[in-house]
Amino acid sequence: MGLNVHKELKKYYSIGEVADMFGVTETLLRYWEREFPTISPRKSGRNIRQYSAEDIEEVRLVHNLVKVRGMKLAMARETIKKSRSNVTTTSALIERLQRVRQELVSIRRELDACGV
Repeated sequence: MGLNVHKELKKYYSIGEVADMFGVTETLLRYWEREFPTISPRKSGRNIRQYSAEDIEEVRLVHNLVKVRGMKLAMARETIKKSRSNVTTTSALIERLQRVRQELVSIRRELDACGV
């Protein structure tokens, strides 16, 4: 499950694309929209959700608290409310560290393949 949230090729993403980014279902994303008002994708004329980069960042924050850290929704809401900037910084740091680890593992494999 790779969180490819920093790829900015287009302005809006469908609910299916966002669900794939985080390895969750579309139903769960719709539920999180109800539980976390900060996740508010715009809706097209046919009521199709269009997630902006800001919406995706909000989903990333909720995903980190609920799925990665295992918080209950009420605790996640309270945590976001009390320390929004701290949670955002910590979430970004964890994601960055995971990418660095993946890169280091990849380098190690290359070195092993070369017999170093």
